[in-house]
Amino acid sequence: MFGLLGKKIGMTHIFTDDGKAVCVTVVEAGPCAVLAVREKAVQVGFDTVKEKKMKKPNAGYFKKLNISPRKFIREVAKDAAKDYKVGEEIKADIFKAGDFVDITGISIGKGFQGGMKRWNWHGGPQTHGSMSHRRIGSLGSSTTPGRVWKGHHLPGHMGNIRVTTQNLRVVKVDAANNLLLIKGSVPGHKNTYLMIRKAKKKKAAQ
Repeated sequence: MFGLLGKKIGMTHIFTDDGKAVCVTVVEAGPCAVLAVREKAVQVGFDTVKEKKMKKPNAGYFKKLNISPRKFIREVAKDAAKDYKVGEEIKADIFKAGDFVDITGISIGKGFQGGMKRWNWHGGPQTHGSMSHRRIGSLGSSTTPGRVWKGHHLPGHMGNIRVTTQNLRVVKVDAANNLLLIKGSVPGHKNTYLMIRKAKKKKAAQ
């Protein structure tokens, strides 16, 4: 299995054997129930939910599978060398300390923001009577084309989008409680649902 679903619990820090403090994000990874097996992927569900809180078609889908309803459902790539069965549970022990993972989630929404915060504009003059410190200012491209280019960075809604943070190192795996301690920060606020997949660009040191 190359991935797992989980939930962001929060951030803390731990100490390594040589006494160094490492900031980590605690992620509840699994257990995930296998709902369907495709040609190259496996559909998995995470976080049980009461049947009465689900829409009838969704509740009927789980009833047909004879699996308790799950709130968060996604497909993840499967290991071609392994056979998966519907109803099987996949837990956090598919990862080990030292692995690198890519984590996908919905980033924290920040509402409407100006260009300096959203796009890191340097702003206008701060002295000599200037009254345009953080304003937009001139945007057009002179006579040609005499308009604002399509796709120009402007103030607007910031955050609340799908984000993937790559090459995060797994510091510790608590298989008994299905917890992963991952170095650094991951997208989203507390209790955000996440997809945790083995990193594509970086491999664990052997």
